[in-house]
Amino acid sequence: MSASSPLLVVEDLKTYFFTRRGITKAVDGVSFTLHAGETLALVGESGSGKSVTCLSLVRLVPEPAGRIVGGKVLLEGEDLLQKSPGEMRRVRGKQIAMVLQDPMTSLNPALTIGTQVGEVLRLHQGLRGTSLRERVLEALRRLRISAADTRLRQYPHQFSGGMRQRVSSAIALSCGPRLLIADEPTTSLDVTIQAQYLELLKEVQASAGVAVILVTHDFGIVAANADRVAVMYAGKIVEMGSTLQVFNNPSHPYTQALMRCLPDVGLRREQLVEIGGQPPDLAQLPPGCPFAPRCPERQPVCVQAFPPTVAVENGHVASCWVASAAPVGGVGPGEPEGGVTPFGQERRSLPPTLI
Repeated sequence: MSASSPLLVVEDLKTYFFTRRGITKAVDGVSFTLHAGETLALVGESGSGKSVTCLSLVRLVPEPAGRIVGGKVLLEGEDLLQKSPGEMRRVRGKQIAMVLQDPMTSLNPALTIGTQVGEVLRLHQGLRGTSLRERVLEALRRLRISAADTRLRQYPHQFSGGMRQRVSSAIALSCGPRLLIADEPTTSLDVTIQAQYLELLKEVQASAGVAVILVTHDFGIVAANADRVAVMYAGKIVEMGSTLQVFNNPSHPYTQALMRCLPDVGLRREQLVEIGGQPPDLAQLPPGCPFAPRCPERQPVCVQAFPPTVAVENGHVASCWVASAAPVGGVGPGEPEGGVTPFGQERRSLPPTLI
């Protein structure tokens, strides 16, 4: 794979849940690319498909109801959807790792921290004895866990929430994965610890060149940490672009509505603006744009057919009938027309209230 080639290519990914109520299209045709060292933020309301997208990438969709029914997930050119369960176990933790939002439930309360960090190293690198202990200590110290030689003998309940999240990250990063999926990793942390954790994660990413998919509801976190943003609604990516493009020129009415929900001291709002209505039932999606019933700009065509993907500007696309642009020929939401903007350069120009 060349240096300019994407590390991860997701093409038309579809993950459905087959229930008595019908077929729930949790992920319905998601496409994007990710380069080494880049951070892509997935944002959207609860139930928009962010977490199921991430679980699909690592083939951990709850079975038997959940199934990946179509698409490709190419990691360094290899389609993960074509691998056997045994082959996927060798990929998880070594090439692709995941940090979940609640470290207290993702860590085993009956095992010591050293045992849990060492499990990945034993499985993927065959380490034992002194060499294993040294690598466990190295992984803990890398995430700035003080007194690591003492801490590795302790249990999760003896750690604070922020320290437990660092342990989860130490487990995920211990084998040097190429891709890290962070599914709302700061949800259970207070603001101060949240900032420290994210800064530490950025330092580790910069030193190791790890690509990151960051799932979050917090636009402040997106502004400070993401290179690109993908806005999800009803199992689809409805807008994607660099962080600066999406924040300064939100082009899909749903993205605009999300932005209006943000508190803004400068505007002296007496109350936050809410998005009217409810997200659609994914088992009974309308034929047109799923956001149309809640959209203040809807037109007759919006309820009749799903909108095409249009280019708002170079590298910035949206799926909307009212977005002012021509349809993109042969370029999906995951591959910006004209190439990828250099990572990390736009974030510094975002409004200070978001950073």
